Amino acid sequence: MSKEKVLIIEDDKDIREGVRILLESENYRVQEAENGRKGLEMLDQETDLVILDIMMPGMNGLEMCKKIRETNNIPIIMLSAKSTDLDKILGLGTGADDYVTKPFNPLELTARVKSQLRRYTRYNEADKGDSKDILDFNGLVINRSTHRIITHRCTC
Repeated sequence: MSKEKVLIIEDDKDIREGVRILLESENYRVQEAENGRKGLEMLDQETDLVILDIMMPGMNGLEMCKKIRETNNIPIIMLSAKSTDLDKILGLGTGADDYVTKPFNPLELTARVKSQLRRYTRYNEADKGDSKDILDFNGLVINRSTHRIITHRCTC
């Protein structure tokens, strides 16, 4: 069974390490970055999910989320101390798939990671088919066998 790879981008070392330990105990492969710039450098084709803090020096989480969405549709979970409804709406509106406020319940975060990965994996598996059935027009993917159309561009 392949292990999913999670990238944690969080400037607070204790939180970052705690989340890493939590996810490794669930058999995820985990990478850590302390800021958005380094996180973007570490993001690759093997990354299956990003856990992203909003308030970081340099590039904040909202900017980074927009950057990721320019080229990638992997699940993004915002992990933030910002807890107002407006903060959550803004985070989700920039392209995040979920929003968890600090302090957080470790079991809830794990459940949300599993949920996002389950949905992402099933969604992508359903779209796989014979390569002759897949048409890709600059990010607009048409699967002729399943009759699904997917866009991999962010319209944010």
